Amino acid sequence: MGQPRSERGLGIALIIAAATAWSTAPFFTRLLPFDPWTILFWRGLFGGGLITVFLVLMEGRGALRQLVAPGRGGLLVASLSTLGMVSFIPALQMTKVMNVAVLIATQPFVAAALAWLWLGEAVRWRTLIASLVAFAGMVVTVGGIRAGADIGGVALSCLMVLAISAMTVVVRRHRETSMVAAAALSNFIGSLVSLPLAHDITHVGGHNLAILAMFGCLQVALGLTFYMLGSRLLPSGQASLIATLETPLMAFWIWVAFREVPAVHALIGGALVIGAVVADITGDARKRERS
Repeated sequence: MGQPRSERGLGIALIIAAATAWSTAPFFTRLLPFDPWTILFWRGLFGGGLITVFLVLMEGRGALRQLVAPGRGGLLVASLSTLGMVSFIPALQMTKVMNVAVLIATQPFVAAALAWLWLGEAVRWRTLIASLVAFAGMVVTVGGIRAGADIGGVALSCLMVLAISAMTVVVRRHRETSMVAAAALSNFIGSLVSLPLAHDITHVGGHNLAILAMFGCLQVALGLTFYMLGSRLLPSGQASLIATLETPLMAFWIWVAFREVPAVHALIGGALVIGAVVADITGDARKRERS
């Protein structure tokens, strides 16, 4: 029996919302004059706190026990999510935003490959072709990565992509596990890991603390919660493909906030990514209507 249309539509909407929230990371990072570990510490506290509130509202106070005993699946998801988060912010500070973006575009391939190897999840040709188009759009956007000058940021970006792709597959595999609890736990672990390395932790004033609160609540808490809930409802490759909408939206927020007009090739690349995602979703809907 096929997946209900309403369930699949909800999954698509949640992943789009997650990509929109995640895309604000470069915007917040530019506003904060601190080392990445200070940002990660405070962002994790605020993000984890809000996700915990979501957890209580959705599942009741008894669900707080899952933060202490998340189970094997929840602990694995939290660990992979933490690895992705602590790689992302330093990568944004060590290399250009679009260098990170082009590597994010490889995530559908990585997630689909891991899902095939571990879950035996078949890769649909339509999604695979759409992923290739999205990746081509990122190549056009970046115009080539100068890895020799930004090797640290590129390496961290690759680590982030691998961690988030694996997390997507684990979420799909352990649907019975409370992924909202895992999302909260990953933020608290990220803060704990960052604490010994956070040099500016005591130099955060009221204004910057408010920015960090918005960073944690809007970009992390909403993004991660939406993604983990949506990933349970969609094939891993499709969820990762839709999440690549984060890439052109990164450039959009920087344009809105800092008046940095994207180059023509960036606009073309962004159009390819958005077109690939829309084509995949539309094609899937038409196929389901015919069947």
